[in-house]
Amino acid sequence: MKHIHFIINPIAGNGRSSLTKEFLEQFFVKGYHHLTVKYSKFKQHACELAKKSITEGADIIVACGGDGTINEVASCLVNTKIPLGIVPIGSGNGLASNLQIPRNLRQSLAVIREQQTTHIDVGQINNQYFFSNTGVGFDASVIKYYESSKNRNLIGYIKACLISLKKPNTGMGLKVRINDMNLMVDPFLIFISNSNEMGYRISLTPKASLQDGLLDVMVISKIGRLKVFWLGVLMLFNKPYLLKEAKSFQTKNLELYNDTQIHFDSQIDGELRQIKSKTISIAIQDQALSVIVPNTIDLCSQKTTTAAL
Repeated sequence: MKHIHFIINPIAGNGRSSLTKEFLEQFFVKGYHHLTVKYSKFKQHACELAKKSITEGADIIVACGGDGTINEVASCLVNTKIPLGIVPIGSGNGLASNLQIPRNLRQSLAVIREQQTTHIDVGQINNQYFFSNTGVGFDASVIKYYESSKNRNLIGYIKACLISLKKPNTGMGLKVRINDMNLMVDPFLIFISNSNEMGYRISLTPKASLQDGLLDVMVISKIGRLKVFWLGVLMLFNKPYLLKEAKSFQTKNLELYNDTQIHFDSQIDGELRQIKSKTISIAIQDQALSVIVPNTIDLCSQKTTTAAL
């Protein structure tokens, strides 16, 4: 018997997907697959539910939601033998897109049923994990306004960008230590990515890989609104690195610190998080998470395995 636990965020994607146990059972083998369905009710509840599923002996734990829900569930599975399944019913779905997991519900459930797995890298920011990206500066500000928006879609994201542009830059001077270099920057943003997509097929790090053991970092110093518009154009063509103020790095770790600031507003996988520390340490853990993926996937020529039925 294969025990599959589904952890569902019922308000993901504006609550358009009403997944039930009865509906899900249509796509699995009766007598072989045993399904357990749980619904998250508040932030970090999906993490609590995943931890309970581990103690209950789940063989597979499936996150049904957007990148935030996936982050909560996946954070509990790092360095375990339990694979993560993903049913992308959120708005951005950056990690699912990078993993080539279809947004079509029936197709994504077929991926879970086939149980082909691969291992991906995991980012860590202080004591929290990220799987797609993290950052401070403009992108954290955008997420702050996006989370308060009633439109959890691309239009809502664009509106959040416009609101963030109207807000004054606080002039936050940060020291960045990366690849034995020390930089002093007044950043527009510092973006650290494990995957090649932020969501909505938008990317600041189009060359990033989930399996190369490296973080892709983009540091953009303070820029005016015209340059922000130009950056947006470059992102549409997957060439943000052509912006003169943008510096790109690959690294296994980096540090951000400020002698006067007691906390950082950051975004972690599209969720606003406040980090109460003068120092942020960011690193990568190689191949630390097992994920169920389509059998056609091609990420860095990764090796995949298929669990026998």
